[in-house]
Amino acid sequence: MVVGAGSFGTAVAVLLARGGMRTTLQTRTAEQAEALSEARENRTYLPGVELPKELRIEPVTAGLGRAEFVFLAVPSRGLEQVIAGLESAGLSRRASIVSLSKGLVPPAGTAPTVLLRRHFSAERIACVGGPAHAQEMVREGAGLVAAATDEELARLIASVFIRAGVVCEQSNDPVGVELAGAAKNAAALAAGATGAQGLNAAGAAAGHIFGEVWRYAERQGARPESMIGLAGTGDLVATALAPQSRNRRAGELLAEGVPAAEIPARIGQAVEAMESVPLLARALAGAGIEAPVTDALARLIAGELPLDEWVALVRATVPPPARWRVGGDRVAVQRGAIGRAATRMRGWLARRSGHDRREAPE
Repeated sequence: MVVGAGSFGTAVAVLLARGGMRTTLQTRTAEQAEALSEARENRTYLPGVELPKELRIEPVTAGLGRAEFVFLAVPSRGLEQVIAGLESAGLSRRASIVSLSKGLVPPAGTAPTVLLRRHFSAERIACVGGPAHAQEMVREGAGLVAAATDEELARLIASVFIRAGVVCEQSNDPVGVELAGAAKNAAALAAGATGAQGLNAAGAAAGHIFGEVWRYAERQGARPESMIGLAGTGDLVATALAPQSRNRRAGELLAEGVPAAEIPARIGQAVEAMESVPLLARALAGAGIEAPVTDALARLIAGELPLDEWVALVRATVPPPARWRVGGDRVAVQRGAIGRAATRMRGWLARRSGHDRREAPE
């Protein structure tokens, strides 16, 4: 069951049906379900893509009683309300829930799987990330990431996409994959807002955002490969290059002076980064993460920071230095769990060396 018939939700439903999963696409209204059923095409959000004859279409009012897997393809701003209504919609206690959102849930900027774990057991929860523009995904393929703390659940999701002809990596770091997706949306918007000032400025804006969000993700227990791999930098490149990228285009419109409130209507769909950047800025500040570029981007969206000041800040910001440790004539960078482990090992070796010298005969 795929809840939400926007471009990505429709594309995922098409792939799941192609992969042999008995699939239903649920629309917001009965009128939308009827239109899709008659046309066998989502002319508004995924034009030119024929919906498989096996794909069932119905409104969300039909409930979830038959579903073994529920893929949530709704904007993150409405995700909490949807999650709260899953059980009343007939969700089975054995059904797995998969978030397709690449945004954060207001008001605290919560990752979708974190919110889901407050309602359901962790082994039932997964998410999907990676570079996956809807039109190309159903025609040419994509590079997805299926992330879950339960290995079998990640494997099952990945196997369906692979049968549909789409590469799908398995991950056990759902929060890292989700924060990577939120970071890439914010970075693409930042690059769009800065691109007219030059490629160096656009690249610096995106790099600063990624670095600031990664320092936050690390605090949440996320792993570097989630940010570096398909879900992070892979998705960022796809979004930055795509002519139809909503997030990059939103940044360009901001730079042209279009008020943030008017941008979704100009683009024709929700723009996740417009809502997730202020949430990211708030979450990073609450965690004590130094994030001047993310904060400035949130102020640009709010109309509180002029474009020239935004560009000047991007060009002038210096990221915090690596944590250096000087010992004798060696200098080593201490970062994260690996750095801490190396520090403990060197301390143990130093103590052991001192013990051996005391024990050695003169």
